[in-house]
Amino acid sequence: MTDWKNEVRAAIRSRGIRYVRFIWCDNAGLIRAKAVHTAFLEDYLEGAGVGIAAAQQALPVMYDALASGSGLTPAGEVHMRADWSTFTPLPYAPGHARVLTDIYAGDEPWPHCPRSFLRRMIEQAGRRGWRIMAAFENEFYLLRREGDQVVPADSTVFAQTAALDAAAAVLEELTTALEAQGVVPEMIYAESGPGQFEMPIRYAEALRAADNQIVFRETVRAVAHRHGLIASFVPKIFPDKAGSGAHLHFSLWRGDRNRTADPRRPEMLSAEARAFVAGILHHLPALMAFTTPSPNSYKRIRPRFWSGAFTCWGYGNREAAVRVPQPPAGRPITHIELKTVDPSCNPYLALGAVIAAGLDGLEKGLDPAEPIQMDPADLSEEEQAVRGIRPLPASLGEAIAALEQDEVLLQALGPELARSYLAVRRAEWEAMKDLPHEEEVRILLERY
Repeated sequence: MTDWKNEVRAAIRSRGIRYVRFIWCDNAGLIRAKAVHTAFLEDYLEGAGVGIAAAQQALPVMYDALASGSGLTPAGEVHMRADWSTFTPLPYAPGHARVLTDIYAGDEPWPHCPRSFLRRMIEQAGRRGWRIMAAFENEFYLLRREGDQVVPADSTVFAQTAALDAAAAVLEELTTALEAQGVVPEMIYAESGPGQFEMPIRYAEALRAADNQIVFRETVRAVAHRHGLIASFVPKIFPDKAGSGAHLHFSLWRGDRNRTADPRRPEMLSAEARAFVAGILHHLPALMAFTTPSPNSYKRIRPRFWSGAFTCWGYGNREAAVRVPQPPAGRPITHIELKTVDPSCNPYLALGAVIAAGLDGLEKGLDPAEPIQMDPADLSEEEQAVRGIRPLPASLGEAIAALEQDEVLLQALGPELARSYLAVRRAEWEAMKDLPHEEEVRILLERY
């Protein structure tokens, strides 16, 4: 019996926990759960886990029906095995706790399991001597219903203090709830859209970073609901207002040393970090099928909107897909930001695919070319071509086509996960590509 299991039993007794939610995130990026009554939890502490239909990984965002071509059928069952180190009583749902899971088929990790995929990519990095630290930087809207309409909870602009005042109660409860679950917010401020907030959280080891993203999304939505609001992470809710991203910040470590900066020129990227960035840029058109995976995502990614619409990188350049944040003078670079990420992604798949792309850059010694220190949209097509700058996919359909041709990412996924993931995203693209914006948002608003 592990210490974790004893701690779980103690927490259940002391906190009056009646249900434990076994959580998984599917190929559509939806967070799902089955809740086990604690009277029967002993079976799951020692047993094979909570069963779900294998076909669950073939469900698109629109409805609970199988996407064709996934390789999954109504026959077959797999089991969610709890990672008891993630067990947490839910401060916003008294009597409930949460545990994150890996999905198994028999005694082996199921090839379709996104969390197991990220574990594999972390292990691959570890075999090369690298640790990846990461965090998702989320934007989201707080909304309220007015009759048949959904409207922003306030009418403020970027960083206006009135937004913090208007939402003080919900933001205070949200911060307390996150801290109670071990997720540390670094700051909170109003974003450009009315009712929109950004809340970066502290970085962590890669697996924990993806877990934190699940916790963050769940907590924001639940706390907002307690205050009569809707919290939505849909990338582009309003056609004429700012979209919501979830920029991925990451750093490369060897042991306990951050090796993102060049040790001789700490204001510059190290050679290894440059190669890692080059791998991401090389694979970025295909990566976007993971990092910006909704048809709605591509309404946010436009030139001159600080969303990263071109394959380029730069120091402090908010129009570059990969930005290297510049620290105060005399301090070393600490991390890198990938801007073409939004909260509709499955964080295990998105972060795992980014690691796979970066490791490919390291293995092949790729070069990212010179940094771009201007808006790439100001360059002519000829100038962009000379500098190796390409427009990124303008639709999910284009990103899917790029992924279908990317052998490195397909091999990293494995044939089973590649097949089911592509089937889900193709189904979503075909179902929503021609929908009016309002109808698309109606479907997605409370899914993400």
